[in-house]
Amino acid sequence: MEAQLNSLIDAVRQAAADGRTLRLRGGGTKDFWGQSLTGEVLDTRSYQGIVSYEPSELVVTARCGTPLVELEAALAEKGQCLAFEPPHFGSGATVGGMVASGLSGPARATAGAVRDYVLGARFINGLGEHLTFGGQVMKNVAGYDVSRLMAGSWGTLGLITEVSLKVLPVAPAEATLMIAGLAQGPALDLLHRWGGHPLPLNASAWVRDTTAQPAADYLFVRLRGAVAAVQSATGKMAADAVALGAQVQAMDNAEAAQDWRGSGEQTLPFFDAPSPDACLWRLSVPQTAPVLDLPFAQYIEWQGAQRWLWAPASAAVTLREVAQKVGGHATLSRVRVAHAEADKSVGVNTPLDAVQKRIQQQLQKQFDPKGVFATGRLHPL
Repeated sequence: MEAQLNSLIDAVRQAAADGRTLRLRGGGTKDFWGQSLTGEVLDTRSYQGIVSYEPSELVVTARCGTPLVELEAALAEKGQCLAFEPPHFGSGATVGGMVASGLSGPARATAGAVRDYVLGARFINGLGEHLTFGGQVMKNVAGYDVSRLMAGSWGTLGLITEVSLKVLPVAPAEATLMIAGLAQGPALDLLHRWGGHPLPLNASAWVRDTTAQPAADYLFVRLRGAVAAVQSATGKMAADAVALGAQVQAMDNAEAAQDWRGSGEQTLPFFDAPSPDACLWRLSVPQTAPVLDLPFAQYIEWQGAQRWLWAPASAAVTLREVAQKVGGHATLSRVRVAHAEADKSVGVNTPLDAVQKRIQQQLQKQFDPKGVFATGRLHPL
């Protein structure tokens, strides 16, 4: 792999010398996301493989081009997993893309985000220097935690070449409850009440099924943990929901697993565009935020912290004002393919304030002084 690594380093150094911009790309499964995709593509898939895996230490180290399915299969053989359930969005997802995007699945609110599991990383900065930060244990950071800074950087700070991740054992027990008949407000209140108790609540999703006549509200909750804890919590949570007039049904675990995966991969029916002018928006708000005054159907995850909805790009100002009012922000996650440029003109991300913008600019200047990775993917250049 030394030759492949040197090839990546040389490519970055040459781009810096020539004043060219590089767009880092693994499997390209997340090309739909971001303000722009400018720059020459630098494919990272040649630098792949699991460097080390210590199941007893709950640590795995893999190169950036390693297929995510390969890593997850290796962990599954030992009864372990990536607790944050990273979405793939396609068969070509890589470990580097997983970290660079920083995206997490249904368990994010309780298990943590990608960055919470990054122990160390190696990456190539904009000068072609191969740097190492962190290590393979949790308490290894003195000063700024640069390795975790790479999570969610979308390739704008450097090319992640290798990453060490904390992994966890697969929970011994799991159960999913389907709760019918709870409107959004009561469902959120119930989730917040459960959040104040030591329950093994691992994931949740609320949605209104508009295909039914009349429309029906559903709250799905997944419990994971020790067998006794899951059994006890299942009974308590079902009783709480029934007391509010809801109907509760325990789902088959295999069927539920497909639905939870579909939630993270955005393959559930909700994620089909409902109209020709609709774009997919993601509202990130505090878990305790109330029902938002919006005329759009929503799919709510993370115990209320992540709220998806379909709305025109022209609704950007309204959506961002509503989100900011409760302490959150709105992101344009998916645009119309034929009108991508027009849709993205409203800004994929909520504009940064002066302080945040200065911090981001200074970070990029330190890691990439020549602008090799300045693709404008996070914010307009």
